[in-house]
Amino acid sequence: MTAQRRVVAEVLDGEHVHLTADEVHARAVVKLPEISRATVYNTLGELVTLGEVIEVTTDKRAKRYDPNAHQPHHHLVCAGCGAIRDVHPSGNPLADLPDTERFGFTVSDVEVTYRGLCPDCAAAA
Repeated sequence: MTAQRRVVAEVLDGEHVHLTADEVHARAVVKLPEISRATVYNTLGELVTLGEVIEVTTDKRAKRYDPNAHQPHHHLVCAGCGAIRDVHPSGNPLADLPDTERFGFTVSDVEVTYRGLCPDCAAAA
């Protein structure tokens, strides 16, 4: 593992981490000043391709990178500030899709996004 890849992985470590590429770069530069923005973008792309990171797109905001790639989960997104949290509701979302609504598809994956206001944005509203 290269020093650059290690730094990007360290920056993405943690729970509920959903950083943009620019946020990853800003944090990586603190640990490895010579890391370029292009290297961060390329490394994120490689990590997505390898299945180590999930690319998350919500609304028209910048793509975010989620290191929680190995545990199935959904996302809770604040419509005000854009904060994202991983959620693990009980049940099987595939089971909630009736056969009549599958239109012959063999469904292999489900992405669920819950939207609302975080406590800070709700208090300011």
